[in-house]
Amino acid sequence: MNDGDSFLNRYFDPLANTLTAESARSILALEADESVRQRVAELGEKSNAGQLSEDEREEYRALASAGTLISILKAKARRILANRPA
Repeated sequence: MNDGDSFLNRYFDPLANTLTAESARSILALEADESVRQRVAELGEKSNAGQLSEDEREEYRALASAGTLISILKAKARRILANRPA
């Protein structure tokens, strides 16, 4: 985990501490819709081929950042569910 991810992880601790079991399960159920998944795949392929425009590069970074945030929130939700009685 890089320093930015570590900062975000710590930054979301207060939010995670307010999650109920129900809200944690809702976070774990979050999924990108098909159009977003397709766009990420398309941008990933173009990135690997070195063919992203500057606008596409910014879009890809934004999508990656959103994915990082969601991953952190999901990890915190899993921790909440694991540490609280059902």
